[in-house]
Amino acid sequence: MPLQKLQFQPGINKETTSYANEGGWFDCDKVRFRQGFPEKIGGWEKIGNNSFLGTCRALHPWRTLNLDLFLGLGTSSKYYIESGQGYYDITPLRVTTAAGDVTFARVSVGDATLTVADPSHGAVAGDFVTFSGAVSLGADITADILNQEYQIDNIVDSNSYTIKARAVATVDSITVNGVYTPTLITAASGDSGNGGSSVVAAYQVSIGLNSAVFGTGWGAGTWGRLTWGSAAAITLTDVLRIWTHDNFGEDLIINVKDGDIYLWDASETQALSTRATSLATRAAAAGFTGAPTVATKVIVSDVDRHVIVFGADPFTDIGTQDPLLIRFSDQENAIDWTPTATNTAGDLTLGSGSKIETAVETRQQILVFTDISLYSMQFIGPPFTFGVNMISENITIRGPLAAVAVDDAVYWMGKNEFYVYNGGVQKLPCTVRDFVFSDFNENQAGKCFASLNSAFSEVWWHYPSAQSEEIDRYVVYNYVQNIWYIGSLNRTAWIDRGVFNLPIAASTDYYLYNHETGADDGSTSPAQAVTAFIESSQFDIGEGERFSFVRRVIPDLTFRNSTAAAPVVNFTLQSRNFPGGAYTNTDVSAVTRSAIVPVEQFTQDAHIRLRGRSMSLKLDSSATGVAWRLGAPRIEIRTDGRR
Repeated sequence: MPLQKLQFQPGINKETTSYANEGGWFDCDKVRFRQGFPEKIGGWEKIGNNSFLGTCRALHPWRTLNLDLFLGLGTSSKYYIESGQGYYDITPLRVTTAAGDVTFARVSVGDATLTVADPSHGAVAGDFVTFSGAVSLGADITADILNQEYQIDNIVDSNSYTIKARAVATVDSITVNGVYTPTLITAASGDSGNGGSSVVAAYQVSIGLNSAVFGTGWGAGTWGRLTWGSAAAITLTDVLRIWTHDNFGEDLIINVKDGDIYLWDASETQALSTRATSLATRAAAAGFTGAPTVATKVIVSDVDRHVIVFGADPFTDIGTQDPLLIRFSDQENAIDWTPTATNTAGDLTLGSGSKIETAVETRQQILVFTDISLYSMQFIGPPFTFGVNMISENITIRGPLAAVAVDDAVYWMGKNEFYVYNGGVQKLPCTVRDFVFSDFNENQAGKCFASLNSAFSEVWWHYPSAQSEEIDRYVVYNYVQNIWYIGSLNRTAWIDRGVFNLPIAASTDYYLYNHETGADDGSTSPAQAVTAFIESSQFDIGEGERFSFVRRVIPDLTFRNSTAAAPVVNFTLQSRNFPGGAYTNTDVSAVTRSAIVPVEQFTQDAHIRLRGRSMSLKLDSSATGVAWRLGAPRIEIRTDGRR
């Protein structure tokens, strides 16, 4: 009987019907293409057993002059330096009170709640504050209990808030699966002091939102956040928390979107226990004025060593943000920002758009995105230092994280299109475009982020589907094969391999993961299987005029890199009589590897019985230790009658 080879065009195509896409693949999850053939993606493993607080949306790796390997990690609650699988809190301080401004009072006997009085504290619920200089309230609420870091439980009014007295411990040690879980200490009847007259409160930068809120004021955002009739003003705590960061030498410069700019000095003694401090404060201490105090994003130009901030405040009006203003420091000097005849500091104002959304550095230039246009920013030397040229108008970008550089090209997701800049702006033809944008949570578009997986020539966009408040899907563009594929995965930040040997991603479970390692999901112990599948579009049996029998399938695949003793992949064939009909017959055959040497051996053939005019092929695996790559399987066909 004749054998028909099954070969399909690489990539997923959902822009047509399954029947019209004959000869192609129609759906997949956790599958990529290598040289045109589908294979299961690599697995992932958890980096240590420590979790972080808040949702991570920013990762940045680097090495110091001492060859220390660091990973900057910005979350909705904190900013950490990860080193040796430990998280070191370097979150900047917002304000430190004078001694005596703060007092404590217990709420009731047997309750862990303490009321903290601090005039005009400016905090929001969930903020972190560290107390020092306090004395005991009594036998149970001792000075050691008071003099530690707390998360604010509830805001009473502008002059007071509550905390829960807890046992002495570091915040890291009481962070379980990303949740602040302290052991509470209840107050006894004798605990009636006020903490003394020397209490100091150090407030960290206020936390941001895990989910975007559109508009504020009464009836919008978190219930009760503002009062009836309040203005629709956006504050730092009312926007999705996004950090940007870059290295100035071995030091780290960080910026919270629409907030201050900070510097963390890696060379300081006990640096990992030292918080980042305001760039403007450092500048003033050194005798410089005019340093920016607010920005949308920060970049350090690799070519010329200028610190560049976007959407900044002008040096003539510090504190007032201009959303289209770009400022840059003096060359090789991160704290000198006021332009003079003897430095290269300066500024530029863009003329198109209402705000700068983001900026991406390539080898040759920096691309600056506004809400409606794209600019190129290049170092041109004295006296102007930098110049900008408009590249394109009437373009869109999904959010501040939706673009990524690949050498001299930049790929990004727009409102309803995908784009690339490689000397000019082009729309990327996309075979899954409608599938992605018709199932997209527009309210949480700011969470969408682009990432690079250079080992496989892939640009990934991670995004929230329509029914999800958090990222749960991905779409991949393979820029070498010029194909697309899709899947589901809950990741909130990603860095490519380079400084680290493997790609690293942050998950919604508040852990970091090494990716492209092994074949399994290491989020649990023991690891669980990564369930992967790929399904073809329908293809005619013969010419599709007659009914035919499929009697046998001859599989062709490799289980290379599998760790299971006998890895298994299911081959499923499904037949239809008409494009709009249901699959009338389904037959599944498990293909199992039986030997590795001298050549890889697996199930030789599978006898099945299907009848129809067209059929589809599906491969799936759901066991641990299984890796696979498809070749060119064949099926044996016998023609039946016309009825």
